[in-house]
Amino acid sequence: MGEAFVKIDLHGLTQDAARKVIDKALAGAAKTTYQIQLIHGYNRGTSLRSMIYDWYRYEPKIKRITPGDNPGITVLVLKELF
Repeated sequence: MGEAFVKIDLHGLTQDAARKVIDKALAGAAKTTYQIQLIHGYNRGTSLRSMIYDWYRYEPKIKRITPGDNPGITVLVLKELF
């Protein structure tokens, strides 16, 4: 994964399946990857969003976790844009 901004659609995944996808993206993130945008939706609940904040809040590769442009998106910031 050599992209600066990665988008991953997690719609329809269980928390365990979503974690596997996110873990794979983090492991494959290049040094040039700034953000991983996780598209999880919100109309059917917030369990994926809650899992992302709870599970990845202390992940060393992640500088911070922020909401996206709408409530159905969460962004993992790996590097700051200056």
